[in-house]
Amino acid sequence: MELVNVEKKGRIGIIVMNNQKALNALSEKFLGELNEAFDVVEADSDVDVVIITGFEVEVEKDGVKKMKRSFIAGADIKEMLPLTPAESIRWGKVGSDLNLRIENFKVPVIAAINGFCLGGGNELAMSCDIRIASDKASFGQPEVGLGITPGAGGTQRLARLVGAGIAKELIYTGRVIKPDEAYRIGLVNRVVPAEELMDTAIALAEEILKNSQVAVQQSKRCINFGLQTDIQTGNAFEQQAFAVTNGTEDKKIGMTAFVEKNPVKNFVGR
Repeated sequence: MELVNVEKKGRIGIIVMNNQKALNALSEKFLGELNEAFDVVEADSDVDVVIITGFEVEVEKDGVKKMKRSFIAGADIKEMLPLTPAESIRWGKVGSDLNLRIENFKVPVIAAINGFCLGGGNELAMSCDIRIASDKASFGQPEVGLGITPGAGGTQRLARLVGAGIAKELIYTGRVIKPDEAYRIGLVNRVVPAEELMDTAIALAEEILKNSQVAVQQSKRCINFGLQTDIQTGNAFEQQAFAVTNGTEDKKIGMTAFVEKNPVKNFVGR
């Protein structure tokens, strides 16, 4: 992969989007490499949490040093410009399918958002389980200013996350917002100083890893399924997951440790 790096820190898979020239703008090649990156972490049975983030490099211009960073600055407009309606459906489906894959990925996915998170970038971030924003990040769905609609889940996930009224305001105006507003409306879970972003994401991943991963993954399935159905059906699905986890070794380990007041829980993931 040329535009995406995959790293590993213990049981944490870290995907770093590194298309610096285009500020991680989403092209068909870039989307293909992101899918390949998720293939890599999915194939590693030791990875129980994934963090996805953008590049961050120090650059110097006119003798002044500054950080250049981006999560995803949007779609590659030059690649999109000549597309016909039929071609755009195929192009948009690539991004939409990737976001659905991330949303339904077996293990939790944390977005560590360190810069531009616009258009397709915001759509990808919303497909992640948890979003942590740097104080240098920015968010928006500016597609209407280009004469198009969001095409990879923006109209659907934004309304589910922040409510229809706020989603409509942001999409209709194409306004770009700062991280403090993104936190206020519920688009991100927390905002931290830029230099603390990855440490915060890793600390959160490690907190998740202390628990039974069978239970964590079943909980993710229940939440995602429940958001798409009525409460009665969602509750029935949850009861099935509850039954599954009650038959695991992790349940015996966790409950025995609780009864014995033992703070050490060596979960085995089965």
